[in-house]
Amino acid sequence: MSYRVTLIPGDGIGPEVSLAAKRCIEATGVKFTWDEVIAGEAALKKYNDVLPKEVLDSIRKNKIALKGPIITPIGKGFRSVNVAIRHALDLYACVRPAKSYEGVNSRYKDIDLVIVRENSEDLYAGIEFEQGKPETKNLIGIIEDYSKKIIRPDSGISIKPISKSGSERIVRAAFEYALNNNRKKVTCVHKANIMKFTDGLFLNTAREVAKDYEGKILFEDTIVDNMCMQLVQKPHNFDVLVLPNLYGDIISDLCAGLIGGLGIAPGANIGDNMAVFEAVHGSAPKYAGLNKANPVAMILSGVLMLQYLGEKDAALKLEAAVKAVIKENKSVTYDLKPKRDDPTSVGTKEMADAIIAKL
Repeated sequence: MSYRVTLIPGDGIGPEVSLAAKRCIEATGVKFTWDEVIAGEAALKKYNDVLPKEVLDSIRKNKIALKGPIITPIGKGFRSVNVAIRHALDLYACVRPAKSYEGVNSRYKDIDLVIVRENSEDLYAGIEFEQGKPETKNLIGIIEDYSKKIIRPDSGISIKPISKSGSERIVRAAFEYALNNNRKKVTCVHKANIMKFTDGLFLNTAREVAKDYEGKILFEDTIVDNMCMQLVQKPHNFDVLVLPNLYGDIISDLCAGLIGGLGIAPGANIGDNMAVFEAVHGSAPKYAGLNKANPVAMILSGVLMLQYLGEKDAALKLEAAVKAVIKENKSVTYDLKPKRDDPTSVGTKEMADAIIAKL
């Protein structure tokens, strides 16, 4: 059997780490046919569109994609291509494991957390009104009339929608993940003490869903600021975390810090019938083409893809090869060395070669 997968190489270091991941995934022996399409800067130059229709059409057809990091300008220009793909395909569950690997420099050991982040709602819904625009002034007037609270007239406005249906499906996805992966506990992270009608809805829905898993999976909830402190002080107390969109983005980076950085942080964006797998890190354009980038996060995203496809033996084999290479600490990129100026560090391609040799 051969799986047809959409491959989006990405920007910056994306093509290099995507190729490394592709080679390692193929080396497991699982057969793939790759439909390569471009998005981001390369697509903007060729099609004058950062997310051409053919990208979404390809993913809809194949139901699965492996995507390299794509550049998103901060504070200007187009919105995130990553977010646009998730919204267009209703990939509502962002799954980001944070797992310790021996040989990676970190203050912590034996971390094994999974962040399940809602992908479609909250402040990332992209409902924003620019400061000074007539429609923004009108909206401010409407809000003041309804809320009886004063908003400064020079404000920009972002809308934070959280629905019961959206909350229910992401919380259920977290519980199902826990159930299917021998996890013991789900923690709902929120700010319901302040945002009672959005985060409060998320929390109340989580409590309702948790009743369906009583006796199978433990459930608790924690306020997001307290969660940050708890993760730094005693991360081993937690297992699966389920969060609204913005908190999930922030907490997943915090958890990546616990394991040694974004270089070993994989991700999956999953809907009801399709999924896109990508590293959590960005495109690091200053390192593009230098054969220096750490490919592990992309390769581990490939591990998640193999698991999703039901190729569990191949997934285990590939992760074991990654573990072995990191533990040996010989054929690894500079960021995985105890000292970043270590002359024995290798390039992206060479680290992939070493992982393939372990398969």
